[in-house]
Amino acid sequence: MHAGTEINQQRHSQIEDLLALVAGCILMALSVTFYRHAGLLTGGTTGLAFIAHYVSNWPLGAILFVVNLPFYVFSWLAMGKTFTLKTFAAVLGFSVMTEYMPSLLRLEYMHATYAAIAAGFLAGTGILIFIRHGASLGGIGVMALYLQKRKGWRAGHIQMACDAVILLSGITVIPLKAMALSLLSALALNLVIAMNHRQGRYFGC
Repeated sequence: MHAGTEINQQRHSQIEDLLALVAGCILMALSVTFYRHAGLLTGGTTGLAFIAHYVSNWPLGAILFVVNLPFYVFSWLAMGKTFTLKTFAAVLGFSVMTEYMPSLLRLEYMHATYAAIAAGFLAGTGILIFIRHGASLGGIGVMALYLQKRKGWRAGHIQMACDAVILLSGITVIPLKAMALSLLSALALNLVIAMNHRQGRYFGC
């Protein structure tokens, strides 16, 4: 490689990681606000939390935190201590911000289609921030990584299958139009990740 094309790869500092986790949590909590305002669903454990919230009206932030607890075991085994601790902090921050967001932001009107697309883009960006700083929102994603490591199963396929089941199960709690918009939002989210999370495009550690 020519000297002019060499890129100095440096690990993020602890302050950078902390600021990134805060930024990611804010974006994710804002996306959840959009989902909730439009009565939509998303995949993963966040989708499970939404279904429980819609059915029981229990606090969404508390459900988000509790539903992720079992997956820290998979995170520890598949990704190690540092990743798991960062993920725990991310989920905790995300849960707290989600719970208190209604007191910080009140929406009078938002078109459902816009809410679906914007929520997907926000969530995708938040997830990218977590990935690039060695964290995640836990849940099914880390279980998929664990199964890929131990069983050789494709983590992406596991994640897609679980998300499909979660979204389809939402038919019992949200209207068909909201389900269609939820699928549109999932597409927007995955487009953000597919376009930006490519090896060689980002050199942070």
